Amino acid sequence: MAKAGGWALPLIAGMAAGPRTRRARRMGLAGNAKIIAAPAYERLLAIEPYLRRSIPVLIIIFLLVLAAARLLSLFTWRDDIERDARTMLALAADSLAASVAIDTSEMASSPRARMLIEEAMRRAGSEDKRVLALTDEHFEVLASSPNGQNLVGRSLEDVLTGGQPLFLFGARAGVMNVEIGGEPWLASLVHVAGQDGAAVALTSRDSLFADWRRSVSMNVSLFALTAGILMVILYAYFSQAARAQAADRIYMEAHQRIDMAMVRGKCGLWDWDMVRGKMFWSRSMFEMLGYETTEEMLSFGEVAAIIHPDDGDLFDLANRIMAREIDHVDRVFRMKRADGQWVWVRARAQVVDPNAPELHLIGIAVDVTEQRTLVQQTEAADQRLRTAIESIGESFVLWDYAERLVMCNTKYKQDLGVDDSLIVTGARRRDIEALAPAFRSERRLAIPSGNGNGATYERQLADGRWLQVTELKTRDGGTVSVGTDITQLKQHQGKLVDSERRLMATIHDLSLARRAEQERTRELSELNRKYMRETERAEAANRAKSEFLANMSHELRTPLNAIIGFSEVMESGMFGPLGSERYEEYVRDICSSGSYLLGVINDILDMSKIEAGQFSVDCEEIDLCPLIRETVRVVELQAAEKSIAMKMDIPERMQVFADRRAIKQIVINLLSNAVKFTGEGGHISLRARKVGPAVTLTIEDSGCGIPRDALKKLGRPFEQVQNQFSKNHTGSGLGLAISRSLAELHGGVLKIRSTEGVGTIVSVRLPAEERKKPAVAA
Repeated sequence: MAKAGGWALPLIAGMAAGPRTRRARRMGLAGNAKIIAAPAYERLLAIEPYLRRSIPVLIIIFLLVLAAARLLSLFTWRDDIERDARTMLALAADSLAASVAIDTSEMASSPRARMLIEEAMRRAGSEDKRVLALTDEHFEVLASSPNGQNLVGRSLEDVLTGGQPLFLFGARAGVMNVEIGGEPWLASLVHVAGQDGAAVALTSRDSLFADWRRSVSMNVSLFALTAGILMVILYAYFSQAARAQAADRIYMEAHQRIDMAMVRGKCGLWDWDMVRGKMFWSRSMFEMLGYETTEEMLSFGEVAAIIHPDDGDLFDLANRIMAREIDHVDRVFRMKRADGQWVWVRARAQVVDPNAPELHLIGIAVDVTEQRTLVQQTEAADQRLRTAIESIGESFVLWDYAERLVMCNTKYKQDLGVDDSLIVTGARRRDIEALAPAFRSERRLAIPSGNGNGATYERQLADGRWLQVTELKTRDGGTVSVGTDITQLKQHQGKLVDSERRLMATIHDLSLARRAEQERTRELSELNRKYMRETERAEAANRAKSEFLANMSHELRTPLNAIIGFSEVMESGMFGPLGSERYEEYVRDICSSGSYLLGVINDILDMSKIEAGQFSVDCEEIDLCPLIRETVRVVELQAAEKSIAMKMDIPERMQVFADRRAIKQIVINLLSNAVKFTGEGGHISLRARKVGPAVTLTIEDSGCGIPRDALKKLGRPFEQVQNQFSKNHTGSGLGLAISRSLAELHGGVLKIRSTEGVGTIVSVRLPAEERKKPAVAA
């Protein structure tokens, strides 16, 4: 079994393995490796949620520390720039004042002053960032460096704002913050010793800190880029983790659906080990045949013994597979049930690896007894109909809605004059008629066809014969054509000019032909009634299927109640602790799965009762508001878990004539659907209004909505809409169908309006008063 491979082996093992096997598979590690690594692995699993939640906090702390360190470095650099600038300004002003004091020329000599300023600029460096100037005793600028020529001839007292201490104390005032033209500057002024004048050094704060601001901008951009990259990495990490959790949840849901579908669909999985001659059956396979379920492998002879000898030899099939003549199996045969009855089973299987030295088959078996019986009955009815059509004297042909041939009799082939091998079922009408010889003449008669859905033609064939063809439309859009040979009638009509006696005889013959045609029409009607009776029998078989589902649902509820009850006893620890946390987890899984399956079975039972006509409503005058409030309390807990706001707008006094239990079930089903398909933080509103003799109950949600092309499917049993939101939710698809059926049993109607991505509105219209039965005529 371990060499089966493919997707089917895990599915079979998951369905058939006992608790011991599943427990062993979950252990993961074994032997010495388990002893060493298992404790560390369990501790890692325990702290993994805390580590995952701490990642955003660690990233934010890292970003904050990085930002704080860089800000501290930038502000320190700024202080160093300002401190160095003040020192250099003071040195430049002192140097210029010393040069002027040493020079014996006049201060008013502008060329000499400019030469002294240029020498001071060269000694101080950074000529483009500082302004050096010489003033007279009134602080009027006599000469300046090239970048301060706009100050020449102006008084510094008028230019500098906030620099009065400089004019009074000179070098003792130090370097001060001043404003020139509204912009911040640094200024240093030194009085020239022995002369009436002063040396001034200025620098703009904006130009001083230009490089620092560019560095700050670059650091902010790099920090924002780094933070953005870390946020993207964090988002990708959590998105991947969420997708992994969603994938695990989808796998478990699909596994449960497959397990349930196998049991409900009367089918089973089987695994055939050709080399060892052993076969494994799934639990549903044993249930389908009525045998007691076992986990042991079945021998080749045990399986061959329950296969009907007239339907094939299992040994011959095995020899052909071992000889590699075939690599798959698709056969229908009979198998003996535990009660001795024979059932028809269709088995399909495929060799896992045709090139492997040990061949292995995995397949599925389906109970097709009911389908085979219905097919045989349908074939018998079809054969009787074909025999009757072949026996009539007129040509008969039936076309489907696509103008393709369904059936015809031999008389039609003879009248058409086309090779029989070309007239096959499914051939197009235009292709067949294109091969037939052209009509000599054709005329449409103004004869009513009864229902106004057909036409009658007179046609003269290439061989001279005359046909009267009547075409009628069927209910499914097809066409029925019946052709009557009226050659003799036309010949009589041609001889009317000979004599009145011949005319009367021809009219008499025509009457006889008409009566014969009516008789044949009655025969066709009788055949149609027989065909309808066979259709009713097929519908009766479908009703029997619904009754069978109802009975099976009753049979399944008894063991499920026991399973749920015992699991609740074990979960509560009534008789002592279970001994392991895993056992408690398993008991909770058993209880929840049993409760879910019981709910599905109850829905199937209700749906089957409704389809079988066994569900009756006990209508009475009930007050709608208390009933709705009681129902809303049932689903409020589910809505609170998803932070869904529920609003109810129902008048305190509103009477409705209905079955209390049915109305409660309708509201619970619709509210549960609304909560299920509404996302976190959504809203649901429920309101009721009386319009005329009816009460309209409306439930509106802000969920994912329903596509327009899927609205017409909703309300059918087991029909669901699969989109990117609803595919994550389990359900049997019966809740809406049951609600629609219960509303119709009350004489009401259920309507759905929805916009995808916006929400859904479900309206239920119920009678507010008892419907009066029509008076029976005396």
